[in-house]
Amino acid sequence: MSPYLDALETRAPDARERELMLRLPQLIALAQQAPGWRRILGDTVAADISSRAALAQLPVTRKSDLKDLQQQALPFGAMTTITPARMRHLFMSPGPIFDPEGQGRDWWRFARPLHALGLRSGQAVQNCFSYHFTPAAFMVEGAAAQLGCPVIPAGSGQTEMQVEAMAALQPAAYVGTPSFLKIIIEKALEMGADISSMQRALVSAEALPPSLRAWLQQHGVPHVLQLYASADIGNIAYETETDGRVNPGMVLDEDILLEIVRPGTGDPVPEGEVGEVVVTSFNPDYPLIRFGTGDLSALLPGTSPCGRTNTRIKGWMGRADQTTKVRAMFVHPSQVAQIVKRHPEIAKARLVISGVMANDIMTLHCETAAELSGATLQAIVDTIRDVTKLRGQVQPAAIGMLPNDGIVIEDARKYE
Repeated sequence: MSPYLDALETRAPDARERELMLRLPQLIALAQQAPGWRRILGDTVAADISSRAALAQLPVTRKSDLKDLQQQALPFGAMTTITPARMRHLFMSPGPIFDPEGQGRDWWRFARPLHALGLRSGQAVQNCFSYHFTPAAFMVEGAAAQLGCPVIPAGSGQTEMQVEAMAALQPAAYVGTPSFLKIIIEKALEMGADISSMQRALVSAEALPPSLRAWLQQHGVPHVLQLYASADIGNIAYETETDGRVNPGMVLDEDILLEIVRPGTGDPVPEGEVGEVVVTSFNPDYPLIRFGTGDLSALLPGTSPCGRTNTRIKGWMGRADQTTKVRAMFVHPSQVAQIVKRHPEIAKARLVISGVMANDIMTLHCETAAELSGATLQAIVDTIRDVTKLRGQVQPAAIGMLPNDGIVIEDARKYE
């Protein structure tokens, strides 16, 4: 039995890239059928968007923009290509942000991570994502149906009943948050219940520290893999195993085109540099073009030992929105990017806010290839004041001296 869901997972990377670039103009044209996307994309000629360089010229639409966009044209900001009447589910996430689900099979593309976990037809899944308003549980439902796996619709909470269901129905896998799985295992130990049928877990929606993964493995779940997904996109990337060992990074889904951009901008960063995850999703019902998730990650070089050849990311590495209030004024990552663009001698910058409450010190640390003259330093100081309306100072640094962590604005103030 193949460890891969289909042949797409193991095709040559250049073949995958060619197909994505062929599909890209079609996706743009499809999105432009939706009034919301026509407004965002303006006079873009779909046929011209056939390369990553051309895609990078389009605006980034960030998740943080969705609430306002949707309020202008409820419920989905006129960004879907089908009407709500033709959808299977209409979801509401906190915000509120409204998320659609069309009629397509495995609409959220969760079958790949479940298959990579080792689930096969006939093996039951205890689905412990919430069935209340939000889509996570239904992402699992669609994938399980495609794989032929029965679902125990357990949802979250009612820990004792979770244990009783596991002991009686003997699911092969758990899907939900890692912290809730730990609670279930602890309750099973307390009850003396046998839940050993559950050998696998696909976890998401919160961080999985190495210590928690190790704890779960030591307490009867040897195969624990993470999934990176969002309510807007569904599956973005997922972990894999080889010979029972978790492989580095997360493999991208086959219907995702991913960019890593400098926070506050739409500018792609070099491979390995940490930046914001920007996703273009080839979903015909809800196309997303350069959708900024607000999450930080980085591309990993090479391919996974599991044999899947798609691009890998390091996984979730924090939040990209680093907007910070300084002296009662908000400073945004986009303003740091604006300062850098005005001064080509700056290769990379990091704005550090230090000092104590009511006595903030704002310093722009700048990587430069050559020593900056006094006039250039003063010009950068003037630009900081012009862009942020706040006083700031400049600290030059050699190339490569700033941390590769995706942080553009660092709040280093002392609050005690």
